[in-house]
Parts: sequence; structure tokens; C-alpha cells
Amino acid sequence: MTTIQGPAIFLAQFIGNEAPFNSLVGICAWAKGLGYQGVQLPTSDPRFIDLQKAAESQTYADEIRGIVNAAGLEITELSTHLQGQLVAVNPAYDQLFDGFAPEAYRNNPQARQQWAVQQLKYAAKASQNLGLKAHATFSGALLWPMVYPWPQRPAGLVEDGFAELGRRWLPILNVFDACGVDLCYEIHPGEDLHDGISYERFLTEVNDHPRACLLYDPSHFVLQCLDYLAYIDIYHERIKMFHVKDAEFNPTGRQGVYGGYQSWVDRAGRFRSPGDGQVDFKAIFSKLAQYDFPGWAVLEWECALKSAEDGAREGAAFIRDHIIRVTDKAFDDFAATAPNPTLNHSLLGI
Repeated sequence: MTTIQGPAIFLAQFIGNEAPFNSLVGICAWAKGLGYQGVQLPTSDPRFIDLQKAAESQTYADEIRGIVNAAGLEITELSTHLQGQLVAVNPAYDQLFDGFAPEAYRNNPQARQQWAVQQLKYAAKASQNLGLKAHATFSGALLWPMVYPWPQRPAGLVEDGFAELGRRWLPILNVFDACGVDLCYEIHPGEDLHDGISYERFLTEVNDHPRACLLYDPSHFVLQCLDYLAYIDIYHERIKMFHVKDAEFNPTGRQGVYGGYQSWVDRAGRFRSPGDGQVDFKAIFSKLAQYDFPGWAVLEWECALKSAEDGAREGAAFIRDHIIRVTDKAFDDFAATAPNPTLNHSLLGI
């Protein structure tokens, strides 16, 4: 069995314009001071990493890794959540998602998609140059407006949508494979890959590609009323990344899963800091240890109530206290007998 690595922290929600959150050096020193051992880097802010340069220059990649290592940290993975979203965008969301791309690609969905695909390919090579084994992203969504349709979906729409999603991602997955990096989709409402069934549909379209892996975040399953422990039993071979994020779902006579268009703090389902919600993290860490999860436990802060800095401070200790240092022996080894084929045969009557 394998001991999970950590604690680590996803930096996306902490980057800002004030020190120490406005530079890689500063934010790494801050994370180390809280007790983290690793950082997961978003790739949409060049103050922290220039993705293209990290893909094209081993020297630059070594410099980035050196900055992080000098703070006593490791880079756990890179993230292209925003760029991955733009690989597949339903026209209903074109204007809303334009802000995820540089200004030169806005109001031009085809150019924006081509930019996003190239970003993912850069991410594969950058991950390789940084010595990383997994990468985080979103699948994007062609079908999400049809998830609970009225009127009824036209026949064949879902099949066509997943076929197109597979066509867009297969060349990207092949680049990740050539670089020796697993591409981990965060299964997430708003994405075409939002539960197990949708993920399996996608796998069919990409020929069960070995690099089409999973980022496991139980908070998104709490809000969907999905069994997040059984999910690990089913998909553990594909789970290569882990976000430690809590959530709670408290339906009432007035609202349920959809939340009545309310802000996060007023919804029946909302994200919380680890330990403040309903996720059974003891069971999750046990299952991941049981299945030899190879990666890091990474805090993602998105709490509707608690401050980001308090969530980060408490999260390091929370993860550290939940990591199971796996045993290398069985509890009843003390009663074991030496190998004795003769005795075995006698006991079996053979």
C-alpha cells in the first residue's frame, strides 16, 4: 500500500494583487508557513508560471521548480481548468466564457477553441518538463444546457455531443500520453463529465484512453446526492488526483439541488471548508489508502462562510491528521507460523 502525499494546496483561489499572494516566491513562503508540503499551480496567470515557456524551455521549467523547492515545497500538479473549459463550449455560453481567454480570441469561438487546445498541449509538455505525473482540467460542455431538458432532447443529441467531445479531446490525450502524464478531469456540474455515467460515455468515445483519468473531489458528489464512497470503489484505477473540499446538502420544503438561483451561502447545497461540512473524509482517506492512490491530498478552498486564509490554515492540519501512514505488516503477524508444505498438505488432507 501507498501513503498519500500531502498536505498540499491549490493556489487558484488565493492568488491576488497584494503580497504574499501576488508572486510565486511569496505565495510559496506563505503556504510553507502554514505547513503545506506541496502546491498545485494554476496556469492562467503568468506571474506564477508562463505555460508556453515551461513547455518550450527546460531551463525555465527548472527555474520554476527551483523557486518552489527553495521554499521547501513540491509542485504537485499543474491545472488548466479554465483552458479545458474552452475546449468545448455550447454557443449559449460563448459570451460568458470569453473572459477565460486572452482578449485576442474573444468573440471568435473557433480561434478561442484552437487556443485552448494548444494550451492543453503546452500543459502536457510543461508537466513533463517539471517531472509531474498528472494534470488537472475540465472537460468543457457541449450538452450541459440539455442536462434537464424541456422540451425533450432531440433523438441522437447526446450521442452526437459525446462523439464530438471525444473527437476534440482524443488528440490532446495522445499528447499527454506521449509526455507520460495522466490527464485528470475534475468531475463537476457544469461540465459534460459531471458523474460516473457521463465519464463512462466519454471513455467510450476516446477508446478507453489510458490517460483519460480522474480528479476526485467529493464535494461535487454531495451536491448531486451521489455516493462518493462507492465512486472510489468503481473508479479507483482511474483516480490520479484528489481535491480535499467539503460540502453540505440541507434540502428544505422550499429548495433542493438547484438552489432557487440563490447565492452560494443561501443554497441548500454549498461548499464548506474541510471538516465543516458533511463529507466523511476518514472513509475517503481509508479507501484511497486501500486502493494505493498514488498522488497528493490537495486542499481546494471554496467555502461559502469561512475566510480563505482561515480555511487554508486549518486545512493543512486537517489533511495531515487524515493521511494514513500505511502499515507494512498484518496485525496478526505475531501468530504466524513458518512455511511448512508438509503441514499444509496434512491440514488439507492431500
